[in-house]
Amino acid sequence: MTASLATQLFWPLLVGLAATLGCEALLRPRPQPLWRRGIAANSVHLGSWLLLFGLFVLVLTRPWFAVIFVLSLQLVVVQSSNTKSSTLNEPFICHDFEYFWDAILHPRLYVPFFGTGLAIAAIAAGAVAIGGFLYWEPSLVSQWGGPAFLLHAGVLALLGAVLVALGWRALAPITLNPVDDMDRLGLYASLWAYGVALMRSAPPMPEQSPFHQLPEKLAASGQKPSDEALANVVLVQSESFFDPRPWYPDIADSLLTHFDTTRAEALQHGELSVPAWGANTVRTECAVLTGLAPSAWGPRQFNPYRTLSRHPLPSLASTFKAAGYRTVCIHPYPASFYMRHKVIPQLGFETFIDIESFESSDRQGQYIGDMAVARKVGRLLEDGDNRPLFVFVITMENHGPLHLEAPVQENLATALPTAPWPLPTHLRDLAVYLRHLGEADRMLDSLKRALNAAKRPGVLGWYGDHVPILPAAYQYFSPPAGTTPYMLWSTSSRQRVKGQAEGPTAAHEPDAPSTGQPGQRALAASELGVQLFEQAFGHDISSDVIKAEPEPQEQE
Repeated sequence: MTASLATQLFWPLLVGLAATLGCEALLRPRPQPLWRRGIAANSVHLGSWLLLFGLFVLVLTRPWFAVIFVLSLQLVVVQSSNTKSSTLNEPFICHDFEYFWDAILHPRLYVPFFGTGLAIAAIAAGAVAIGGFLYWEPSLVSQWGGPAFLLHAGVLALLGAVLVALGWRALAPITLNPVDDMDRLGLYASLWAYGVALMRSAPPMPEQSPFHQLPEKLAASGQKPSDEALANVVLVQSESFFDPRPWYPDIADSLLTHFDTTRAEALQHGELSVPAWGANTVRTECAVLTGLAPSAWGPRQFNPYRTLSRHPLPSLASTFKAAGYRTVCIHPYPASFYMRHKVIPQLGFETFIDIESFESSDRQGQYIGDMAVARKVGRLLEDGDNRPLFVFVITMENHGPLHLEAPVQENLATALPTAPWPLPTHLRDLAVYLRHLGEADRMLDSLKRALNAAKRPGVLGWYGDHVPILPAAYQYFSPPAGTTPYMLWSTSSRQRVKGQAEGPTAAHEPDAPSTGQPGQRALAASELGVQLFEQAFGHDISSDVIKAEPEPQEQE
């Protein structure tokens, strides 16, 4: 009986192990072959299969059913990784498992990239397989009894756990570059390595933030919230905003007229190095608001908001709040996404305006339009509250998936005047993107008008969180650099002249990159909030506290 049971487990186990390697070979880019990974990574791979196979056999009591079930789950991860690599330049890591739940809650943001047809086919095939195996494959418990079955399946799971533990201990430390780590370790070992590193990591300390103790410095400066010199401050994180005209010269020069005007008037502007490509907005968002580079977060850098929901840190918003500002965050999407309903208050915002405050008529395409958000900011600036206002805006209009919208021929004259119609495949998503990019440009002008109309002076910060997802266009033309533009603009011409003549660069980093144009300077995302604060309050307040900028961020 025991020999027969062992045989019934052996062949599914062996076939399944070989199949896991075949599934892994479907990854794009493909990891290094087994013989180049080292014993430790291979031990983790073998141990992972034994552990999963043993556990699923214990649950399902059918070994071939367990093989198909585990391989199906692996294929989902492989397909998710390939989709993520093609759109975000980053493979699947352990942190991404939580996004499967987000895909259920917010399917529009995820399923179209995976493939709606593929998702439906996978669900249908899974249902058929479950029914088929339950009907045709007999349970090992019914054949051999519980004790023998539990012993053999339990030993397999235990042996797998031991191999995983021994292999993981011998692995070289991860580099926190997911592309390199996946290539070096393979799928199973990289998932384990990132998961264990995440569990063992510690959150950043408040002392690491450049905003630490800044409220005390503000209090000592003697400025009062009622002082008319304190400016209203609006900071806009514009979804997928970048200037595509240098990347593709056939785009109309007039597409971003207000952007060009604002950049010419800006106190400071330049290219922003952001820790995200195509998505993962909160990485850039967190860097701007906390002043912390990805290196300060370690393995937590891939979704820092999960940490911030439990471990608050000093931020740009909390500093403005300590200075007597009314602090408001506007994000026209469900507040629970990325746990913002917990994080935004932790960062020092008094009010969080989410999609519940907008109407269906405010939509522009798939999401709430930028102009509707601009009107919301304008009404806040008209409020009679005696306090100065800090508003942080997270727009949504230009969020993908862009291929769910059809390009409009009438809009091509202002975006792609030389493009043929019907558009070739590589220009379809780009045309949709450019239409919404024009709306972002209109929003920029609307905000400037609202700040100029307010009683207080105003400071406007504007930046893109990452470049858009345009895989067909990038494949045809080659990808852009991955940086986004930023600008710091003021309603005060006196401040503008002063900022262009002196500039924050001279106060803190004389050797900072610059093209020689007044006010032009390249920044990392973690530096932008500090620069905005300095433009709003002046160098005399922050110079004693902000002694060194956070180290520049690397592109993930």
